[in-house]
Amino acid sequence: MTVGLIVLFFLGEIAVSFSFKKESDRNIPFSEIVPLSYKIPEAQIGDSTTVALEKEITDFIERNKINGASVAIAKEGRLVYAKGFGYANVTDSIEVNPHHLFRIASVSKLITAVTIMKLVEEEKLDINDKVFGTEGILNDEIYSGYKDKKVEDITIHHLLNHTAGWSTKIGDPVFNSLYVARKMEIEPPAQIEDIIQYALQHHLSYVPGKHYKYSNLGYTLLGKVIEKVTGMEYEDYVQFAILHPLGIYDMHIGSSFEEDLYINEVNYYNTGKMPKIWAFDGSRKLVPIVYGGNNIELLGAAGGWVASAPELAKFMVAIDGFESRPDILNEKTIKKMTKGKYRTRKLIGWRGTDGYGTWWRTGTFAGTSALIMRHKNEINWVMLVNTSTKKQSRIHNDISRTMFRALRAVDEWPGNDMFNIEPELEGGELALDE
Repeated sequence: MTVGLIVLFFLGEIAVSFSFKKESDRNIPFSEIVPLSYKIPEAQIGDSTTVALEKEITDFIERNKINGASVAIAKEGRLVYAKGFGYANVTDSIEVNPHHLFRIASVSKLITAVTIMKLVEEEKLDINDKVFGTEGILNDEIYSGYKDKKVEDITIHHLLNHTAGWSTKIGDPVFNSLYVARKMEIEPPAQIEDIIQYALQHHLSYVPGKHYKYSNLGYTLLGKVIEKVTGMEYEDYVQFAILHPLGIYDMHIGSSFEEDLYINEVNYYNTGKMPKIWAFDGSRKLVPIVYGGNNIELLGAAGGWVASAPELAKFMVAIDGFESRPDILNEKTIKKMTKGKYRTRKLIGWRGTDGYGTWWRTGTFAGTSALIMRHKNEINWVMLVNTSTKKQSRIHNDISRTMFRALRAVDEWPGNDMFNIEPELEGGELALDE
């Protein structure tokens, strides 16, 4: 399919975008397609089944002083549980519901990886294609000023599995965009192209393919690769080619400042007092790190997505390799992405596997943590939280232990499937929370 045709079809898809960023936008008529998360008013399992499960989750929230969380569980391709806990907005006492969006941080990398692998399946690119140099995908003039000749050896595969050769010697430029703007002598905010150019001014720490070193930069580059290959903006193409075909209509790249959050997005918090920092946009304003300390839009393909737990669960069952529900990727691709164990050079998109059928993907930065996990017994689950704790990324260990205990507390899952329920309408229209 040509880029022109892709764009033409995509324009017809724009109408299904649902979340609104301003109160006034609620007056805009939205399409007949209602996002999955808005079809689920509350958990649909009987109280006797969920008491022990929910006690584990509630204890976890109280123990870690988390303000709000959202949990979704799929069994054999069916959404069997979805519920919010605590508060989406503490000040206004708004409780978390399944339709609330959360920043999912580095879980975004799995979305990007799936998109890349789908393009590989469609033969729009090859996993061993070079990224830079005259024969590379990003052969634009702005990326030609690299100092290290080894850059020309970086492939798509190296970016996918964090072996492109970058280390922390130059810091993490994606999370230090204000510093990058100063070093590049440009007006902030720095753009993705500026971040890439900055990185290319430094020598690689390793020969591409030889060493694993986690890299946000690598995944922002994959976002640019997707744009170059498809001729579309990264977010637009992912929604058009991956999410919308799966019936997922309320996942987006988020925003940095509180006033720009989606209307159904949670607020973000840190436990304890956190000093304010300079805003990334160069405004010289001191801001909470959760609102303007990080450039969420810049993180994009590496960590910028927002999602509800039910829709993220629906994404998971489309890449879990089980026969209970059709996958968006073929069996060979799914095996290629998950072959290996934690922190190996073989994993693609996923953060780790145990080699026995459990795969997981973590995400965390100021104000949010996310953990998704796939088990060999055909259970996929999601937990999203809107509060940073003193444990920082170690909170994922507590989340996993909590969910393991919660899952063991359920003797029998129901036969219904909330992926297929119809929304309750009032007067022919979907009732939105105020």
